Amino acid sequence: MEKAELLTAIELSKNFTDVLYMTNQEQMPAEVKRLLKQRKLTYSIRPIDEFFQIRERLDLIGTVIIDTKGLDKSQQQKLARIIQALEINNIGVILLSSRLEVPIKSFSLTPAKTSFSMAGTMESVSIDELWVRISVNLAYRKKSSGLAVKPALPPRQVQTIYRNKLAEQLSMTGAMVDNLSEQLRLAGLVQQDFLPTQLPNCSEARWATVFIPAEWVSGDIYDIVRIDEQHIGFYVADVVGHGMPAALLTIFLKQALVMRETIDNNYHIFSPAEVMKNLNVRMAGQKLSGYQFATCCYCLLNIKTLQLTYARGGHPYPLLIKPNSQPE
Repeated sequence: MEKAELLTAIELSKNFTDVLYMTNQEQMPAEVKRLLKQRKLTYSIRPIDEFFQIRERLDLIGTVIIDTKGLDKSQQQKLARIIQALEINNIGVILLSSRLEVPIKSFSLTPAKTSFSMAGTMESVSIDELWVRISVNLAYRKKSSGLAVKPALPPRQVQTIYRNKLAEQLSMTGAMVDNLSEQLRLAGLVQQDFLPTQLPNCSEARWATVFIPAEWVSGDIYDIVRIDEQHIGFYVADVVGHGMPAALLTIFLKQALVMRETIDNNYHIFSPAEVMKNLNVRMAGQKLSGYQFATCCYCLLNIKTLQLTYARGGHPYPLLIKPNSQPE
């Protein structure tokens, strides 16, 4: 567009103007201009910095499109005051940000190679949807001020556009939910693979476990390990929280809880207090995000003497149940 033509275009009409397009670019995007011409809407183009020069003539404007592309910091600060002034005068505002080189099928107009991003959203919108938003703003303006404005898309066509878009979104949402459910199911199976598959039953002690996650994955974990011929170590840990983050932390606990240390041909069995201390040091050193923490109770059983020692880290006391006696 030549400079003389631009100056002519930005002169605000003395009559009612359907669309005021405010931009710091040299001209209005061709797709938007073609849309307004096809719909026989009157429009004017103004630099954003000149908004307050026409503030007293807002009664002659139907809706405002603000192209925010290329705004500097000072203009971004003015933008909030501009939007506030328009809303006070019951004028709908449409903010356009970056252009996306993603073709979007149009139901009523010639398809364009470029779509637009509405400020405040992450989705691309077609030129049809832009037109629907313009129509809604003009209809609202008509209702609030009694102005005669151009009609919007035929109701049936609007319904078709949004019905198709809703069906597409529902289909995508359903696929995402199914995919997420399958991933969580597989994650639950992986987590259960970390649980003991065989229990160290012997003549002195027999073991039984129940593991029923509330969801596919769990924030709880346990293990029972034969440390040597005379000792069995076992624990229950409960990660605060639920879902995938808690499940991932249980796998870390499984690897971080060490019951014995081997040095050359000798080994040292850690006491329950040492096990809990070392586990706490490892967790603190990991610097987990979100302030995640866990409770744990670790027990060491001497199957020859049947002496049981244990240590707790924030976990409830273990229960001792004897025949014909109250739990302790």
